[in-house]
Formats: sequence, structure tokens, C-alpha cells
Amino acid sequence: MRQHRMTAAVLSAICMGLGQLYNRQWIKGIILLIVGVSSLYYFINNLGDAIWGMVTLGEQGSHLEKVNGLTQMVAGDHSINLLIEGLITLIMLALFLIGYYANIKNAYNAGKQREQGLTPNNFRQTLYYMFEWKFAQSFLTLPAIGILFFTVMPIIFMIMLAFTNYSAPNNLPPANLVDWVGFKTFNNLVALKSWSHTFFGVLTWTIIWAVLATVTTYFGGVLVALLIQQKGIRFKGVWRVILIVPYAIPQLISLLVMRNMFNGQFGPINQYLRYFGLEGLPWLTDPIWAKVTVIIVNMWVGIPVSMLLVMSVLTTIPKDLYEAADVDGASGFQKFKIITLPMIMFSTAPVLITQFAGNINNFNLIFLLTNGNPVVGDYQYAGATDLLVTWLYKLTLDQQRYSMASAIGIIIFMIIATFSIYNYRRTRSFKEEDMIQ
Repeated sequence: MRQHRMTAAVLSAICMGLGQLYNRQWIKGIILLIVGVSSLYYFINNLGDAIWGMVTLGEQGSHLEKVNGLTQMVAGDHSINLLIEGLITLIMLALFLIGYYANIKNAYNAGKQREQGLTPNNFRQTLYYMFEWKFAQSFLTLPAIGILFFTVMPIIFMIMLAFTNYSAPNNLPPANLVDWVGFKTFNNLVALKSWSHTFFGVLTWTIIWAVLATVTTYFGGVLVALLIQQKGIRFKGVWRVILIVPYAIPQLISLLVMRNMFNGQFGPINQYLRYFGLEGLPWLTDPIWAKVTVIIVNMWVGIPVSMLLVMSVLTTIPKDLYEAADVDGASGFQKFKIITLPMIMFSTAPVLITQFAGNINNFNLIFLLTNGNPVVGDYQYAGATDLLVTWLYKLTLDQQRYSMASAIGIIIFMIIATFSIYNYRRTRSFKEEDMIQ
């Protein structure tokens, strides 16, 4: 009874496409056979070298060597290229194994149909099934592969770099080789005083910044939205347009303008203060004032977004709730506390979590407004307003400390992922999602 299915499965396990040819699926079998043979040829010629390259990261860097009596520079192994090529080969191997399993399963099912007296789908019927009944899966396959190679693979590569000594000046290929060092980079980050002082200082400011930036923009947007929605406010459309202008202008322009406005020497803000007999403030040159400045500018940029979000939620709150509250004699603050705020939080809590995660990685505002400055003397390549992400940028592009930057990137990911998943699962929006379906 099981002769056809087992024979087809065994043949497909021996080589892709053989099971389909056995089931008389000629076009599909030939295509799979070509893919299988080509893949095997590729892996036979490359898999061993890929694994060797990833394990050893090369054996010899660029060096001088006598060739025909002349001393010449001979190119050595490029550790990073070996790591990338090996990673790509392993990912392709994983995809091939998935396809190989699907090939065996398809041959087994087709053999099962033959045992039941049915004719397996021909090539045209297979295409119809893929693009009609399995359209979503078929359509998503190509984007999924793109995400795998252009998003997942770089993340894996970054994680792997954190366990190497890839950094300037002594470990830059091809002149020098890169070596695996295990958790040494993470240990240096938290144990060596020169690095740990910078790391914990920047980490502390990053968390403080993320909390303040999120709270101020969110509740500032709530306040502005409530004020605009109040009865008796005329020209509501005009107010909305005026308040959305900071968000409509590209951040690059807005932040560079703000950087000039807060300039301590010739900035308009200090000029106005001096005009009224007050002293100018070191907005961007003093560590404390620089942090205050980035919070203020972030409010100016971020409040319009929260305002629009909250205004859309306010229009969905039933008026009957407020009328019932009026009958019970509730004050304006009580109506806000019992009705408005819970309804707003219920709808916007996931967005609030997203804003917090985004503020941890708010590279644009810090980099364009202060560039992480003012400089802190005992910090390693970081300034007073640097976040982990801007410090990572400086370590990578300015200082070429790639392994240290990769370790910091992993820590950023762990912080954001842990916070976001934990808090999202605790929100009422997640727990009661079935109520709004």
C-alpha cells in the first residue's frame, strides 16, 4: 500500500527531483533535479572553505615575500570577507535543506495520491495551486528571502563581530588577521574602568532620555489635543495646522535650525535674553543645559505626533459617558481621570511603547543637534548627550572599534526587545484585543 509514497520519498532524498520524475511530474522533476545538482555542486566546492574561514578567520595576513628575487607584498586572508562568505554559504545551506525537505514531502504526498488512484498535479496545476490557493505564501517568499539576507544576516554578522577583536589599529584586515576572543569584548565593556565608566554613564543617560522624551511628548500631545478639542475654541483647523508644522518640516532642516538658534554666542535665543537684560545660557556647551536643550527640542518635534494620535482617539469616545458623568456631578478632572485618560491609554499604549523604543535609538535628534557634545574628559569617545546608538556610530565610523560597537549594538537590542515585549504583553490592548475585533 505504501510502495509509491516510500519509493518517491527515498528517490527525492537521494537527489532532488527524482521522486517527482518517478511520479511522472516531468517538468517539476527536471527543474528540481537541476536545482539539486547545481546546489550540491556549489556546496561541495564551497562549504568546506566556508566553514574553515568562519572557524579560523584566516591563517596569514598581508606580508612581504620574495617572488622571483624581488620582495613584494603578498595579499593574505581577509578575515571579514571569510566571515561574510561563510555566513552567506551557511544561510544558503539552510535554505537548501528547507527546500530539500519540501521536495521529499511533495514527492511523498504525490506518491500517496497515486496509491489512492489519483493523478498528481502537473506543472500547470502546481502553478495554479501556488498562485491561487497559496498566493499569500508564494508572494511572501521573495520578501522573506530578502529580509533574511538584508536584515537578519547583517544582525547575525554584527553579533559575530562582538566575539572577535576586529578593531583599529592592530586588527584591521587584510594587513592583520582577526581572531575569535569569546566574551572578552563584553568583559572589557563592563570591567575595564576606562570603558565601563563611559558605558554606564551613556547607558544611564540613554534610559533617562528615553523616559523623559517619551513622557514629555506623549502627555504634551495629550494636553494640546484636549485644549484644541475644548468647547468654545474657535478656528480649530487653524490651530491644528499651526501645531503640525514642526512635524511637517523635515527633521534635518528643523534640527539644524534649532542648533543655530540655541548657539551660545550668536544664537537668536541668547540674543533675546541679552536684549531683556538677562545673561545668555550655555545651551549646547554645558552638559546639564545640553541635556535640557535636547529634551525641549524633542518636545517641539514630537508633541504634534502625539497630538494627532490623541485627537483621533478623542473622537471615538462616546459622548454618553461624559453625559452620565455630568449627571453624577463629576468634575472636569474626574471625567479626564476616569473616562478620557483610560480610553486614550487603552488605544495608544502600544504606540507609547514604540515611541519609547524609538527614543532609545533617536539618532537624528542627538547627532544633528549636539553631535553628542559637549565632550566629557574621562569618557571613551563619547560626549555628555551621546546615546548608546550615537556612541556606537562614533566607535564604528570615527574610531573603527568594530567589535566594541557590535557588543553595544547587542546590548541595545536586548534592552529594547526585553522592554517592548514585556510591556506590550502587559497592556490592556494586548490582553483585550478580542474585544475590538
